[in-house]
Amino acid sequence: ETTVVKVGVVGEYNAQWDTINELLADDGIQVELVKFTDYAAPNRALNDGEIDLNAFQHKAFLANDIQQKGYDIVDIGDTIIAPLGIYNNKDKISSIEEIKDGDVIAIPSDLTNGGRALKLLEAAGIIECDPAKGVVPTKADITKYNKQIEIMEAESATLANLLPDCTAAIINGGNAFTAGLNPVTDTIFVEDVNPETNAAVPDLVNVIVARTEDKDNEVYKKIVEAYQTPEVQKTIEDEYQGAFVCAWEGAE
Repeated sequence: ETTVVKVGVVGEYNAQWDTINELLADDGIQVELVKFTDYAAPNRALNDGEIDLNAFQHKAFLANDIQQKGYDIVDIGDTIIAPLGIYNNKDKISSIEEIKDGDVIAIPSDLTNGGRALKLLEAAGIIECDPAKGVVPTKADITKYNKQIEIMEAESATLANLLPDCTAAIINGGNAFTAGLNPVTDTIFVEDVNPETNAAVPDLVNVIVARTEDKDNEVYKKIVEAYQTPEVQKTIEDEYQGAFVCAWEGAE
């Protein structure tokens, strides 16, 4: 008898789950993916019992969603980091240095990824943010524009579609991959995901999340263990051309 576990995901980057299902077959466990189109829905669905787990968000997003909405959910295992990249409209610019006054840059509209995008623009030398705001500044916390850009905010999953209408868009690895963008060849600047040089990195690790009451569920623990294997790491490296970095303890 097979135990089916419904896992909420966002985006079309799910090959690792095929590998996980192969690894879990002998245990009689099967992951069934439930696909969502935006970042707002999977935590609500998990909290309400519509799905069993989700795997789409990093720790900072999870913490903010719990704080804002009171969800009784918790992360049970690390997975990947999806670095943010500045993707250029190739008809307008070919390098970060070509960004100029008046250019429109699209960033994620949610607090955590929006702040992360502003820190990336700061790292690229385009703006400066109030250091007291830490890793999640808002547009109001920009203290200096080295280039007088216009910042446009939009739901993360739509940013690639907006690229023709702006100079550049800041997109995470998952949404970029879903849109057919290559994080190596289509970016002009990429987020630093080395924890030794970017203090924010531990909060940017994506996680598998369960309801708090299920955090010690043995079936869910086996799913986490299957994710954190060399077989899954190889699938991620082979399939996604650098869009993701494996981030669990022991990943190489």
